[in-house]
Amino acid sequence: MSTSEIQPVHVIGGGLAGSEAAWQLAQAGVPVVLHEMRPVRPTAAHQTDRLAELVCSNSFRSDDVHYNAVGLLHEEMRRLGSLILAAADANTVPAGSALAVDRDGFAQRVTETLIDHPLITVAREEVAGLPPEDWDQVIVATGPLTSPALTDAIVHLTGEENLAFFDAIAPIVHTDSIDFDIAWRQSRYDKAGPGGTGKDYINCPLNGEQYEALIDALLAGDKTEFQEWEKSTPYFEGCLPIEVMADRGRETLRFGPMKPVGLTDPRTGTRAHAIVQLRQDNALGTLYNMVGFQTKLRYGAQREIFRAIPGLGSAEFARFGGIHRNTFLNSPRLLDPTLRLKAMPRLRFAGQVTGVEGYVESAATGLLAGRFAAAERLGGPLDDAAAQPPKTTAHGALLGHITGGAVADTFQPMNINFGLLPPLDDGALADIPRKERKRERRKAIALRALADLDAWHSSIRLAAA
Repeated sequence: MSTSEIQPVHVIGGGLAGSEAAWQLAQAGVPVVLHEMRPVRPTAAHQTDRLAELVCSNSFRSDDVHYNAVGLLHEEMRRLGSLILAAADANTVPAGSALAVDRDGFAQRVTETLIDHPLITVAREEVAGLPPEDWDQVIVATGPLTSPALTDAIVHLTGEENLAFFDAIAPIVHTDSIDFDIAWRQSRYDKAGPGGTGKDYINCPLNGEQYEALIDALLAGDKTEFQEWEKSTPYFEGCLPIEVMADRGRETLRFGPMKPVGLTDPRTGTRAHAIVQLRQDNALGTLYNMVGFQTKLRYGAQREIFRAIPGLGSAEFARFGGIHRNTFLNSPRLLDPTLRLKAMPRLRFAGQVTGVEGYVESAATGLLAGRFAAAERLGGPLDDAAAQPPKTTAHGALLGHITGGAVADTFQPMNINFGLLPPLDDGALADIPRKERKRERRKAIALRALADLDAWHSSIRLAAA
């Protein structure tokens, strides 16, 4: 069948998941119409009209394939031909052991690649409400900023209330406004990662008195007021505003994003009481974001409070922190194993709207949705378990969790982690000293995942041939 005879699949949303889904479809030979409402309708968080724009951190988190589940997911995506990982690898900035990117270069790479693909049409328009009935295959990848009209239509269709939480944005500081007579460059434990040197973070030290003053200021600072309908919306635990963490206990930050372990002040040779870290945000190194300092403080309060941090007394902010609403489906109840909506199978969902949390997890569900939609369009098997990635892989584990592995009544957003992958057989690490087993167990699970992924990928390619 020639591509001219294949009906297009419609992808709604040009974020990480939608962009990845469109790429996977087109690479399989299926025409795509990618609908992105920006700039026709802007959002509260986006700044440009580029596809795959990063609106929060510029970090894809750890790139350690053997000992971190996110790094394992990175490697699996690379092996499956991910556009998002290719664009990230082409636009890395130093970030210790993490994979962080120049956000502008990354989004530009994704945008140009998709626009230049002969099988992809980018339509700059909002899809309000349910897609037209003649769109027989649709991937909804509208992310945390799903338009109210589409959200209402989905809620009406499923009979379920969408859950919602707030996702907060960290401030970005101009590097040349940081006082390096106080701050210094060092990665935690001097660990270097992709493109890194072991001195990839800027560290601002606080003594006990300064730390206590910061906690007081965070608790008392002028904050954004919520609308009445927003007041009962819970936060996602993985991205709490800094002032919410401070309110949970005065030591919470010192054992969280401000922990001082692995960092030594070169001027004193000692460890500070607490540390504020900043991570490079662009390739030029002219911008750094405040790690873990997502916030709902008003701009004036942010300027005053954050400039009281040692080293940031004259800080100039390229962007203040902010906050936006995030919505997601009760996926274990609503979606089938190939991410189709049970109530209307022509709709398939991907990205944060499915209840995954994190850039990489969102893109991974887009990758799977695109592959499932391509197989369906080309007449391949879907209900056969062999068409889905093994649950021993990071992709399979994440998919299994959101489509039935999680308890629907208590479903909350989830990052990829080793706890989602099946454990090893008893005795697999019997010869490893007990104190080394946790680390070696992770490596063994990762190696099993990559072997199983390669075998699965080869089998579906042979079936397609």
